[in-house]
Amino acid sequence: MEPIVVHKGNTGILGRVNVDTDQIIPKQFLKRVERTGFGQFLFFDWRFNADGSENPEFELNQSPAEGASILVADHNFGCGSSREHAPWALQDYGFRVVIAPSFADIFYNNCFKNGILPIKLNENQVYKLMENGKDKVYEITVDLKNQTISDGDDFNASFEIDPYWKDMLINGLDEIGLTLQLEDKITEYEKQMSK
Repeated sequence: MEPIVVHKGNTGILGRVNVDTDQIIPKQFLKRVERTGFGQFLFFDWRFNADGSENPEFELNQSPAEGASILVADHNFGCGSSREHAPWALQDYGFRVVIAPSFADIFYNNCFKNGILPIKLNENQVYKLMENGKDKVYEITVDLKNQTISDGDDFNASFEIDPYWKDMLINGLDEIGLTLQLEDKITEYEKQMSK
């Protein structure tokens, strides 16, 4: 996975509560097990009209969100079924960070496991980001090492993160990569057990 230490990027604002995993990546697109290729289907039912054209009313189809790599969302983001395809779709679309007041637990953990940094801020802070990013290109900097977020102007916040997940993201490791760091010890153990 690509490490996240400091990430500066444009924001996409999605001010909707209870965005479930079926809205993030609808079930009809869950036919593959690769982690790539799902970004084109992200928020499919919202992004596209019935005729396949882009829905100009959808927040992420509007020009201020173009090239966004930081998603600012509302309460209970990622609720619903526990599909790992949801963070895959977000990442494949280009998001590295998701900021919200609350997340569904399984989705929250799946983000870390797949190289996305989910950040919980209080409601007022999230709504301030949404207001600042309304109808304009809005860049913010997320510093994972120091656990801070700033827009270089009037928004500054700190956030909490479990040290285990922080270490994994900073070093670009998933749980398999973390295990492989102990490959020498695993090999030695297997040799001992085969005697």
